Amino acid sequence: MELAKIIEQAVGGLGYELVDFETSPRARLLRVFIDCPKGVTVDDCAAVSNHLTRLFAVENIDYDRLEVSSPGLDRPLKKEADFVRFAGQEAQLRLRLAVNGQRNFTGVLAGVEEGRLKLACNGMMHEFELDQVDKARLVPKY
Repeated sequence: MELAKIIEQAVGGLGYELVDFETSPRARLLRVFIDCPKGVTVDDCAAVSNHLTRLFAVENIDYDRLEVSSPGLDRPLKKEADFVRFAGQEAQLRLRLAVNGQRNFTGVLAGVEEGRLKLACNGMMHEFELDQVDKARLVPKY
């Protein structure tokens, strides 16, 4: 089974959402980002880390170091459900291809309809195909 699916099933089974995971070259470092509606505490990260450590031993997944953390205030937005969940919040987007000479946009997420992301930006409503969004992150509010 693919590593992403193993991690997603394990994290989901514990009641968390897998936001993202990263591996270093040769998968020596595994970095897992989790989230849940109430937020993520150090105890949550420890519980997921302990569970994944045991699971990886059973699945013979070779790694040197495992890090589990929250995605942070500037949480990446990866899936359509992320854009829906965080509608009404400010986000930064980078598109794969420029639209009217611009690839970077910052605005308020206004939802998703039929695979198109709506973003209110500078008094204008923009729409982008979700598959054209290269990177997206929430803008932290302090």
